Amino acid sequence: MSTATTPQDTSRDSTPGDKADGERYGGQGGGQDDRHARRFGLPVATALVMGNIIGGGIFLLPASVAPYGTISLVAFGVLTLGAIALALVFGRLARRHPRTGGPYVYAREAFGDFAGFLAAWSYWITTWVSNAALAVAAVGYLDVLIPVHESKAATIGAALALQWLPALANLAGTRYVGAVQLVATVLKFVPLLVVAVGGLFFFDSANLGPFLADGDSALGAVSASAAILLFSYLGVESAAVSAGEVRDARRNVGRATVLGTLGAAAIYLLGTLSVFGTVAHDRLVDSGAPFSDAVNAMFGGSWGGTAIACMALVSMVGALNGWTLLSAQTPYAAARDGLFPKVFAHKRRGVPTVGVVVTVVLASLLTVYNYTAGTKGVFEILVLVTTFTATVPYLLSTAAQIYFLLSGRSERVDRGRLIRDGVLAGAAFAFSMWLVAGSGYAAVYQGVLFLFAGVLVYAWMSARKVRAAA
Repeated sequence: MSTATTPQDTSRDSTPGDKADGERYGGQGGGQDDRHARRFGLPVATALVMGNIIGGGIFLLPASVAPYGTISLVAFGVLTLGAIALALVFGRLARRHPRTGGPYVYAREAFGDFAGFLAAWSYWITTWVSNAALAVAAVGYLDVLIPVHESKAATIGAALALQWLPALANLAGTRYVGAVQLVATVLKFVPLLVVAVGGLFFFDSANLGPFLADGDSALGAVSASAAILLFSYLGVESAAVSAGEVRDARRNVGRATVLGTLGAAAIYLLGTLSVFGTVAHDRLVDSGAPFSDAVNAMFGGSWGGTAIACMALVSMVGALNGWTLLSAQTPYAAARDGLFPKVFAHKRRGVPTVGVVVTVVLASLLTVYNYTAGTKGVFEILVLVTTFTATVPYLLSTAAQIYFLLSGRSERVDRGRLIRDGVLAGAAFAFSMWLVAGSGYAAVYQGVLFLFAGVLVYAWMSARKVRAAA
């Protein structure tokens, strides 16, 4: 996408939206009033996108799609194109609305308060439930290094520690959030690249197995594997959600979104291909740690499990760090407009502290419930719901872009790029609809119930706004 500046882009360190935040909310929004607050540059913003897209799922994906054959790589390619289209749309939207909140800002600007609230509410649900899921999954990898599974108290304590440590980094200020995110991204991607690229030198086509699994049509196999892979790109909106904390957001949000998505796609595709070519197909189908098996096949020995556990743990902690920040940004943006409780609009050291604390408390309560209830059913349903709730902001954002293009509002439409932007918006909308379809009937049903619960909150907040204005 073009990176040419517009006449409005007169400052490298701020945007009109950023300035408005700081002036309107007593200097809390700009993040420049405290030595612990610092705006993100392009490298950190890109790391935020990549770190949030790639959590821990990459370590299981090759085994998950292996039963469908190598045709699953075709599904990966199609999904990558859809994710890039979505990334480009977010970049275009952020260029016009470079403010914290991302999808919430776009939906509200196009369709009003209610649509904006739905985007904020659904995205908030996604973040704190996903944080609980990440922490629980991370404990499984931690157990390889430090056995904690024999004690329920130790297991719960470890899961809570994995959530609260990133939260404390966030509370320390955006300066430290960016530092942790950059370090975590480097630490996890260096070894992943070693496997993804190094595996190509040990590649054996005899390990690939069939291109198409027996009894499946090509379309059926692509759709089935895509249903597993569909949610690998959740997090593409990360830089847009944190636009208020990104320097020169009109330029850097779009760049970071596209670069982060491309980087994650390269890791996904190369990593999966390398594992396919280094681990025998029959063994890969039943593998619980495909990357460990790939490392063992490449270099011999049995140290792969420990190495991969370390990588997965770093990956998930980095993802928790980034998602914790995002979990507070959307309620912050909605609270400024009176659509969330006002307390969520408070910032300290560039971070919406109340949003961070409330989110980590909710995620912690859900984590404790998961371990004490004695069943995984409820927790798994809640996690599956997030796959639906995450797509609601995507659909509203792409619909907002289509609205801006079709409405002919000249201040938002670049006439010379109208056709290109329209095609991208249409592709991104179709990709978002595919995400909804892939989440399954149960997830859509439960997700709609979560959204309807938010309607009651919206009614309460709207009534308060009317009373305050009277």
